[in-house]
Amino acid sequence: MHNNVLILDFGSQYTQLIARRVRELNIYSEIKPYNKLPEDLSEYKAVILSGSPSSVRSEKAPHPDLSEIKGKIPLLGICYGAQYLSHFHGGNVAPSATREYGRANLSYANSEDNFLQGIDEGSQVWMSHSDTIKELPEGGIRLASTHDVENAAYKIDGETTYGIQFHPEVYHTKDGKKLLENFLVNIAGLEQDWTPDAFVETTVEELREEIGDEKVILGLSGGVDSSVAAMLLHKAIGEHLYCIFVNNGLLRKNEFESVLDQYEHMGLNVKGVDASARFLDALKGESDPEKKRKIIGRVFIEVFDDESHKVENAKWLAQGTIYPDRIESVSASGGPSAVIKSHHNVGGLPDYMKLKVVEPLKMLFKDEVRRVGASMGMSESILGRHPFPGPGLGIRILGDITPEKVAILQEVDAIFIDGLKKWGLYDKVWQAGAMLLPVDSVGVMGDERTYEKCVALRAVESTDGMTADWVNLPYEFLQKTSNDIINKVKGVNRVVYDISSKPPATIEWE
Repeated sequence: MHNNVLILDFGSQYTQLIARRVRELNIYSEIKPYNKLPEDLSEYKAVILSGSPSSVRSEKAPHPDLSEIKGKIPLLGICYGAQYLSHFHGGNVAPSATREYGRANLSYANSEDNFLQGIDEGSQVWMSHSDTIKELPEGGIRLASTHDVENAAYKIDGETTYGIQFHPEVYHTKDGKKLLENFLVNIAGLEQDWTPDAFVETTVEELREEIGDEKVILGLSGGVDSSVAAMLLHKAIGEHLYCIFVNNGLLRKNEFESVLDQYEHMGLNVKGVDASARFLDALKGESDPEKKRKIIGRVFIEVFDDESHKVENAKWLAQGTIYPDRIESVSASGGPSAVIKSHHNVGGLPDYMKLKVVEPLKMLFKDEVRRVGASMGMSESILGRHPFPGPGLGIRILGDITPEKVAILQEVDAIFIDGLKKWGLYDKVWQAGAMLLPVDSVGVMGDERTYEKCVALRAVESTDGMTADWVNLPYEFLQKTSNDIINKVKGVNRVVYDISSKPPATIEWE
C-alpha cells in the first residue's frame, strides 16, 4: 500500500476514531504509539498527531522526534498535537481560564485556504482541552477562531503543517470529515482508493503468495470476524482451508445446526464437532466466573487440538483477529502500554501446536469487516449478527452450570432474540441476550404458588463494545416478551430488564 496515513497516538480516547474517519474517506491509515516511530517513513504520505490527556507544559509530556516529518511530510496536529507543534516550535501554550470542552462554533474561518475550503463561519466543532495556544508557532498563520479560542486552527507558512484545537473525528464536529478530506486529498494529494473490493483483491493475492499449497485450520465461531476471515481464505486457497466449528454446549438454541447449514451454503469446508458433554462435565459444580471462563477456554483448546491432528500436515492456524485487538495504545500516564488483547477466536493456543498464524483481518475495524463481507456477497444474516461471547451462555448463567439451566436459558434467549427480529428491532440493537440469575422468587400461576427462576434481559447500543447504552425498547415489546417467557418456559416466573450503561456496568453480567 502506497497511500498510507500514519497516526501517532499520544493516548487520546479518540485515536481509533481518527483512523476510522480517515478510512471512511477510502484512505488507508494505521496507528502507532508516539514513541515507536516507524524507521521507514517513505510509505506514508501524511501524518496526523492525536490528542492526549497530557499537557505539553508537563515535564512528562509525550515528546517524539518529528525532525523527519515536520516540513517534509504533510502534517496535521489535533488538539494536543496542535499544541505540541506550537509549544516546541516558537509558540506559547498556557492554561485556559476555563476548561474548553464541548460544542463551539467557528466565529472566523478562512475558507479561501485549501484546509478550510467549504467550511464556513458558524460551523460547529467539538473542543476537549484545558490548555490553549496563546501564541502561534514560528511562521504560524491563524485560519480559524471560536468565541473562546482565538487560535482554533492554523498553518505554518512554507510547510504543509496544520494544527487544530478541536476534534474533527467526532460526529459533533459537523464538517470534520470535510476538513480531513481537505487535508488528505487536496493538500497531501492522497488517492481515495482503499475500498472493500480493493482490500479483498489485494488480501486474496497476498494469502495465495504466503500460504501456497499448505493447509490452514480455522476455528469458526459463527460470528462476523471468523466468517469473513474464512471466506477470504476460501477465495485464496479453496479446499486447503479446514474449518472447525465446536459446539461447547453453551450456544444459542439450534445454533450449532443452523450455523453449519449457513456455512455449507457458503461452500466452506467445515467440520462440526459436538463436544457439549465434554464442556458441561468440566464445568460441573463451578460457579466462579473467571474459573468458568478458563475451563471453557482450556477444553476448547483440547478439543481443537484433537481435531487439528486429524488434518494431516496442517501448517497454518487462521484467526479472525481484527485491528482493535492489536493496536498498541498509550496509557494516560504518558508511557506506552500494549493493550493487545488475547481476544482471538481460538484463544491463546499453546506453543506445542507449532502452527504458523495467519490473520487476514488484522488491519480492519469491525465495520470494515462487515463491508468486506458484503463485497464478497456474504449473507446479511451473518454480517448483521450480534456479537456473542466466546464462553457463550456459560457467562450468562450466573453461578454453576447444569444442562437444565442451559436448556432454560436457550428457550428464554430464543424468545427474546426472535421477538427482536419480528418487531424489526434486531438491527437497531448492537448486542442483546438474556441472563439466568441465581435467584428464586415467589410467583403465582393459576391458583398455585411457585418458587422459580428470574431472568434478566439485556439490549445495548454501541459501536465497538468499549462503551454502551441500554436500549429503550418499546414497553409493548417488553410486555409481550415477558408474557411469552413466563408462559412458555417452565422454571421461570419473573423477567426483569437491565437498564445499566457501560460504564459503570459491563455488557455481560460475568
